[in-house]
Order: sequence, then C-alpha cells, then structure tokens
Amino acid sequence: MCGIAGVISKNGYARRDGLRLLKKMTDALSHRGPDGEGQRYLSEGMALLGHRRLSVIDLSESASQPMQSADGRYTISYNGEVYNYKELRAMLSAEGIGFFSDSDTEVVLNAVSEWGIENTLSKLNGMFAFAVWDSYTKELILARDRYGIKPVYYAIVRDNLIFASEYKAILCFPDFYPDINREAIFQYFTFQNIIDDSTFFDGIKILPAGCYMRVNPETVGAVKPIKYWEFDFSEKERGISSGECEEELDRLFTQAVRRQLVSDVPVGAYLSGGIDSGAITCIAAREIPDIKSFTCGIDLHSASGIELSYDERDKAEYMSYLFGTEHYEIVLKNGDMERCMEKLVWHLEDPRVGQSYPNFYAANLSSRFVKVILGGIGGDELFAGYPWRYYKAVGAGSEKNYIRQYYGYWQRLLNRDELAEVLSPIYEKGTDLRMEDYFRQVYADGGLKLSEGDISFAESLNASLFFEAKTFLHGLLIVEDKISMAHGLETRVPFLDNDLVEFALKIPVKYKLRGIRDAGSINENDLQKKTHSYQRTNDGKLILRKVMKRYVPSNITDGPKQGFAAPDSSWFKGESIDFVESVVNNPCSMIYEFLNQKAVKRIFEQHKRGEQNRRLFIWSVLNFEYWLRLFYARAMA
Repeated sequence: MCGIAGVISKNGYARRDGLRLLKKMTDALSHRGPDGEGQRYLSEGMALLGHRRLSVIDLSESASQPMQSADGRYTISYNGEVYNYKELRAMLSAEGIGFFSDSDTEVVLNAVSEWGIENTLSKLNGMFAFAVWDSYTKELILARDRYGIKPVYYAIVRDNLIFASEYKAILCFPDFYPDINREAIFQYFTFQNIIDDSTFFDGIKILPAGCYMRVNPETVGAVKPIKYWEFDFSEKERGISSGECEEELDRLFTQAVRRQLVSDVPVGAYLSGGIDSGAITCIAAREIPDIKSFTCGIDLHSASGIELSYDERDKAEYMSYLFGTEHYEIVLKNGDMERCMEKLVWHLEDPRVGQSYPNFYAANLSSRFVKVILGGIGGDELFAGYPWRYYKAVGAGSEKNYIRQYYGYWQRLLNRDELAEVLSPIYEKGTDLRMEDYFRQVYADGGLKLSEGDISFAESLNASLFFEAKTFLHGLLIVEDKISMAHGLETRVPFLDNDLVEFALKIPVKYKLRGIRDAGSINENDLQKKTHSYQRTNDGKLILRKVMKRYVPSNITDGPKQGFAAPDSSWFKGESIDFVESVVNNPCSMIYEFLNQKAVKRIFEQHKRGEQNRRLFIWSVLNFEYWLRLFYARAMA
C-alpha cells in the first residue's frame, strides 16, 4: 500500500527540474509510504514516475518502486494489493517469465507486459491504482480497481497530465491554480457526496472505479476513461435455493477473508459490535492465533436517547473473548472532533459521506500495533443493509417516477429550495438547479436501463443497490483509504473480493430482503432510523445474517443494525456548541463566500431547539469551512 505520482509531458523535462518536481510531489504523499521513496526520469522527461512505499509484501529492496521490467521497456508505480498474485505469477512463470522479487508489484508489471491491460485487469483480484509507462510506444496506462478501493486523481495543465493518489500532490505542480468547482459544491450539499468524477477543485478529477486510461504525451488533452468493469445486479441465480445460496456464500466469504490475510507484516481486524466485522474477525482469528482486534468506543456521559446505544464496546469485547483476539480500545469524548478536525480534513481532501472522525481515531489506534487491518465495508451495499432507504423505490411504476422518488430520498443535506437559499452567494437566479440530472447520470454511465413499462419490485430494488454501490460505497472507500493511509495503515475489505462480489450481485432480492412495502417513511437524519426500520420489517441482509450466525452470536445477527457514529446530535447542541458556533456565527468564516449565513444559522437554530435533527448538515458545514482554510485559501494564495 503506497502513494503514486507522476507527470506525462509533451515537451519533456530537464532531468534536474523533473526530479525536483517529482520529489516535491512524493513528499506530499509521505504519510502513505513511510518506508521508502523513489523517482524515475523516463524517455527524456516525457514521463516522470514517483512512489512512496508502505512495505507489506516482500519487504526487501528488490520490491522498491518505481519498478522496471527486466528488459527496461515498462516502468510501474503501483499502489495496492493483488491477493491472487501468486496464482498469476505461476501462470506467467509457465509462460517463461522470470522474476527478481517476491512482490505483487512485479506480477502486475509482467502481466501488463505479457497480457496487455484489458486481459490483466480482468484477472486482478484486489485493490489497486497504478501507472505503467511503455518506453517503446511512449504511452502511459493509468488504472484503478473495480470498486474504487484505491483512488487516483489527475489534472491536465497545458501539455502535461499530472496524476497522484491524493490531489495535494497535484497542487504541487508549478503554475497550477485551480478554481473552486461550484457544481461539486452543489452536489455535496445535496447528496453529502460527489457522485461523478469531479472534485472540489475545477480541473482535478478522480479516475472512475473500474476504469483505465491510455495517455499519449502528444494528446494529453484528449484522454478519456475506458471502462473495463461495472456492477450488474441482475439476479442471474434465479434457480438457486436458499440453502444452496447459504453454502456458496459461506464458502466465498471464508475464502475472501483467508485470501486477504496474505502479508509479510502484522495483520489486525476492526471489531465493532456488528455482524460484518465480527464474522471477518472470527475467520481471521482461526488463521492467525491471538490476532489483534480494535474497537472505537463512545463516552456517553453527555449523550441522550437513542445515542446511548452508540457505544458497542460490550459486544466487541464479548466477541473478542469468543474469538480469542488480543483486543484494544479507544474511547471518543465530545472534544475529540475539534481536536482532530484540521488533520482529518487535510487527509480527507474532498469531504465525503458521513461523520468520519471516529474512523480517524480507530485507524490511529490500529496503526500503533499493525500495518494491515481488515474492515467490513461492502456488506451493506451488496446485501441490502439499508432497508429504511429502499422504501423510496417501491411502487414507482415507471422509470421516471423511480428516479424522481429515489432522488427525493438522496437529498441528504438540503432539498431543492434549501439548496437555492443556502448557496445563494454562488447560485445565479434563473439557473435551473437540476441536481436530479447528476443522479440520473449515474445510471446512464453504468448502462443501466429500467423496464419501459411497470418496474418490478426486484428491478427497482436492484437499481437502488446499483446507485448505492456506485456512489455511497465509493464515498466510503475513499474516506477509508484517506483515513487509514494518514496513519501508514493498509485497510483491506474482504466483502469486495471479486468472487464474492460476483456471486452477491446474482443473489435474488428475495434472499436479501423480506419486503419493504410497509417500511414507511424514515428520514436519514432520524437517529433511530435503523431501529425503526428493523422493528417494522425485521429486514435487510437476510441471507448474509443466516450465514453470519455460523460465526457471530445470534443476539448480534438478529439485532438491529448499528452504524459507527458518535452522538453528534447531542454534542452539536451541547458540549460542542461553542466549536460549532465559532464557525456558524462568525461572519468572517470562509464558508460565507459560498453559503448564506442567515440560512445556515436558521438551520443550526432548528437543530439547537430540537425542531429538526440537522447533524449531517452541521458536520458538512464544519468540514467545508476547514477544507476552504486548508486547500482553497492555499491554492488561491
């Protein structure tokens, strides 16, 4: 797990200038790779490839990067882990290919050389973002894994294409002065996410998941992502019985966890009170005696109501006892958000889904003991773990109605009228705020077309799962990457093993959900949304919960879902109110170049009085203020 960076230039760079620039870019990524660095000057400066290394597999110098092929033609800068690299290495060895290291990096390099990029990407099972330069054809290939576990950003400046694992490295490029991307801000304050390839900086994009690009120095301005994989929730296993589905799911899940234990450094596991991390830890503990597990608890002295259930340490400790793990905990208090805010936002770059500072502290704790951590991301998105959301998809009748109804739910922060009011400083009157078009484009880009007539329950539900996998899951993965790499920690996500995902996509809806027609209207800001949904329907992740009972106590598999969150609703109008008001009530806050202070204060007052829970909006405003201070102000200086 590492950081990559590079420049492709039509005019080339002098060696001294190129290496100086590249060193500056890789230094900006030093937290991603504290174990080593490297820079390569290639093809008379047409290509500059840089790397920061976090050593996980093959800790020797022979695995250092950027790495060149034996014949010198190809050079790779690679970030990630390919869990089936030993099988691919055996295939390449059978074709007469030799190896000088034991790394998965060299396997990927030789695979691209021998099989080409499309055939290579179809075989890789893992998480990655990599760049390969071909010194013969003078072409760069920039690729990202199927699900977007590892990010890579790029920008085009004059005759140069700049790329990096984080865009703070791109901002090191001389004479690059990006403006703020107002459309991305509108997306964020609608969806609490950016659902296309934009970033908060105009001109910097993220390479979409499941895509690669071919970059020719002569035509850098014409580069376009090429898709090689897409989610397909099409229920191809219609004839499979529930029992057969359980057995195959168990086999693939166990296989996925075992695959992702490959490492030459210590591996640990996050252990919350939920079924996903619990089952992963159980299987991992069978393979690694005394594996270390980690939980982030919550101090509840100032919490109230449903937030009193947010601390899951008791459940985690019980599972640690059952599995025989070496267990460590950290407890969050009300002031911890303020203490980490600047560091958190600096590492996150663009704000994304949800309050993520508890994850930041969990990663910090884990990084003191291990270099690799297993996490449970992906189980909810693949197996329908958010039943209170899906009611918007029921009874739509037509594609047009489906889009309108489901989009109505995903206005997580501000609805159309609020958006126009809150963002009035950058909203031109008379301009149509068609945020629904961004929503619809997710389906269009994925090639997903719904039936022309009545849409069935299964079809609408699978369309909802598709949207969440493409947007919400993608946001979670970016956040997890940035937070873990901020601490030199590699997070692995067994639920996103290729074989497991391919099977999960085919599982009929009836095995995931009992039926949500009576779920009712549940607001995402409702602190009890998970409990209310479960009480009404006892639904979500049905087949997965059946399998997880083989590993996790039934009182956990049969209980309502509990997300990983702090009691911010209470803290924002209690112990953290001074911190919030220092931003919201300050007319000099940078947010008020873009947001209407009167409108922001009105929403905050609603929250303080307990009229509406606007915790998501308040968190997003705080996040945006710190982003403006740390990134926008520096870029404009």
